[in-house]
Amino acid sequence: MNEKTEEIIGRIKEKYKAIDQNPEVHLEGLVWAKPITYWDYILPDALLNLQVQRTTEPDEMVFVMYHQINELLFKMILWEINQVSDSEEISASLFTEKLRRISRYFDMLSSSFDIMGEGMAKEQYMNFRNTLTPASGFQSAQYRLIEFSSTELINLIDYRFRATIDRNTPYEHAFEHLYWQAAGKNHETGKKNTMLVFFEEKYKADFLLKMQKYNTTNLWTKFKQLPEDVKNDAELIKAMRHYDYTVNVKWVMAHYEAAGKYLGKSEATGGSDWRKYMHPKYQRRIFFPELWSKEELENWGNDV
Repeated sequence: MNEKTEEIIGRIKEKYKAIDQNPEVHLEGLVWAKPITYWDYILPDALLNLQVQRTTEPDEMVFVMYHQINELLFKMILWEINQVSDSEEISASLFTEKLRRISRYFDMLSSSFDIMGEGMAKEQYMNFRNTLTPASGFQSAQYRLIEFSSTELINLIDYRFRATIDRNTPYEHAFEHLYWQAAGKNHETGKKNTMLVFFEEKYKADFLLKMQKYNTTNLWTKFKQLPEDVKNDAELIKAMRHYDYTVNVKWVMAHYEAAGKYLGKSEATGGSDWRKYMHPKYQRRIFFPELWSKEELENWGNDV
């Protein structure tokens, strides 16, 4: 053996001895291991069998695949956010790098709406959409987790109630006043539509746990915990603002405009008044409010 090979074997032995394992057993296991292939590692056969149409309209497949791609990107975003959330100490450079990665993913999501907006025949969409009721893209649990992990709950409260809800309100109460409740709840009667009922039956318990988990580890809170010199880092602030605007204005409006092309004045498949629910000027969702001027906050969403 040459010196490099001996050094590698020595590191392997140290690795397995550290976890009370016999290095020779693991080395012998390599003799019988199959070579890795792209299809074994990425599992494209499994992935490409997850697209199931409910109708005979060909463009429904575009709709299905597009939303599955979104969910994969949401998972990538949460993967990066959690590396910040789970860090006890984080540098400005690492924080900035993670935000840049996250923003690139959302930039992709924002620009990708052309795929759906220009990639489906309207008449086909209007045919197959009725088979989706009461399902809705609203019911993406990962997107809600991105919101919980990005900012304090007070910034996700319906704007109509934000001034009257204490920041220390119970999670259950906060949940009932989140901005997206407006997509399926009559706040005067408390009645929720079927889309929202199904969504909460599936995810509410987990959401309440995640709301508590991210209460002190969301991106905005983590930012405020940084030393003053780090919080004043120009590149970090730029990255924070870019992420905030990309998610809460650019991405939302790309979705809004794509929906408008197909729906016109119609309700969304979930039954929501999607125009008021989605447009940023109504709910004014802002993850990092203190990084924007008073004028910018007052005109949030009016520039699109």
